[in-house]
Amino acid sequence: MNDDTAVLEVEGLVKHYPGRSTAGRRNGPVRAVDGVDLRIGQGEVLGLVGESGSGKSTVGRCVSRLVAPTAGRIQLLGEDISTMSRRQMRPLRRNVHVVFQDAYSSLNPRVKIGNIVAGPLRQHGQGDTRERRKTVAEMLERVGFREQMAARYPHELSGGQRQRVALARALVMGPKLVVADEPVSALDVSVQASILNLLLDLQADMGFSCLFITHDLSVVEFISDRIAVMYLGKIVETAAREELFAHPQHPYTQALLSAAPVPDPRGGARGAGRVVLGGDLPSQSKLIQGCSFHSRCPVAVDRCRRDTPALTGVTAADHLVSCHLVTPEDGGPDITRGRNGIVHHTS
Repeated sequence: MNDDTAVLEVEGLVKHYPGRSTAGRRNGPVRAVDGVDLRIGQGEVLGLVGESGSGKSTVGRCVSRLVAPTAGRIQLLGEDISTMSRRQMRPLRRNVHVVFQDAYSSLNPRVKIGNIVAGPLRQHGQGDTRERRKTVAEMLERVGFREQMAARYPHELSGGQRQRVALARALVMGPKLVVADEPVSALDVSVQASILNLLLDLQADMGFSCLFITHDLSVVEFISDRIAVMYLGKIVETAAREELFAHPQHPYTQALLSAAPVPDPRGGARGAGRVVLGGDLPSQSKLIQGCSFHSRCPVAVDRCRRDTPALTGVTAADHLVSCHLVTPEDGGPDITRGRNGIVHHTS
């Protein structure tokens, strides 16, 4: 259960990458993240969801300071880490660790599991060899391994086992924030469930906060307390899990949810049919005027093409939406059911 203490606060986060030259012309910078605000409370799991290229992983890399942001403010445990150097960040890294998508490539194949998990302890000068060995054994037990696993190499493990090792390494220092970047997307569905349950058990036991990055709506619904939806480098909607799935307000969120499989072939509780988005996906190297979603939105009006909507609260408490058409009185357009006269779905 989370409280009001912020472990992570992000304001106006921007990350641009230099543009590439094509046909002798220099393209503008790639706006991977373009003004993101986030807040994660103590013991809270915030799911960050969106399609590929939306900027989710870049947000994770920025808040963990694996890459430096172009602009904006990142506060970890009340301390501004936005412009800290690698040396200044070193003592703070014990409080934020990352779990990557591909555990095999993130684990050194020439190093035994015990030494991999002990790596953060050595880097931060925690304990002597005997104490570190004991801590590693306890951490391996927490993720479901026997002590003998410490003597094995990554190539001897299955994908799920490697991800458990990655979790053990990330948590061995007792961090306050874990950034999990698509940690189960490369695993079989049955293995995904075991890893997600393990992560929730560890989170409940150790009390860390988590930024969980994924494109899978079923995963984000299962694991998150709150959910933030990203599109082209911006947050377009954020709400508590139950509120977002029950009352999605932004047209992009509605389109995402309509594409998710449901158990009932007749449509279930999430409406009938899948929303078909038209239009072209804008280039992230070009400055977009107005709402970033307007070129694909089935209910866009002239204002959407002119003015950039703010992320504001318009419905339930802590339900924020970036859409001109969402109002406190009426909510927003429902593009899956043809509300406001709009019908834009296939059966």
